Amino acid sequence: MRTRPDHHWESLVTGDLLESPGLTITEAHLVTWAGLTGDWVSLHLDKEYAATTQFGQRIGHGPLTLSVGLGLMTQTGYFSNVVAWLGADAIRAGHPVFIGDTVHVEAVVAQARTTKNPKAGLWTLDYTVLNQDGTPVMTFSSSFLISRR
Repeated sequence: MRTRPDHHWESLVTGDLLESPGLTITEAHLVTWAGLTGDWVSLHLDKEYAATTQFGQRIGHGPLTLSVGLGLMTQTGYFSNVVAWLGADAIRAGHPVFIGDTVHVEAVVAQARTTKNPKAGLWTLDYTVLNQDGTPVMTFSSSFLISRR
């Protein structure tokens, strides 16, 4: 029987490139995100208002794009032994995400190093969230403590 891969810190080294599957952003994503977070900004939810903005239509919440990027990367199977998520840095939203856009992530392992804890190592990944045209919509880095073998 095949099961989910059991990757540990030793599975990746600095310079490795990971690519996630994609996700098409729908109106349901925007409405659900607003409901979960209380972020009821008209730019994301009011079609008539959003049509009057520079974007001409509703756009996805920036933190939604960040969360989707993190979530899509977990689908690669490399995050089955996370000890702790340490946070995200240098978050930049470079292009809007529209309803109907399909996004995926390409992430480079910027750092894979040991820690004082012999049971865990550190991965820092530089994420680029891209739309269906290959346009970067968001970049950020994120660090994790990962169990060692």
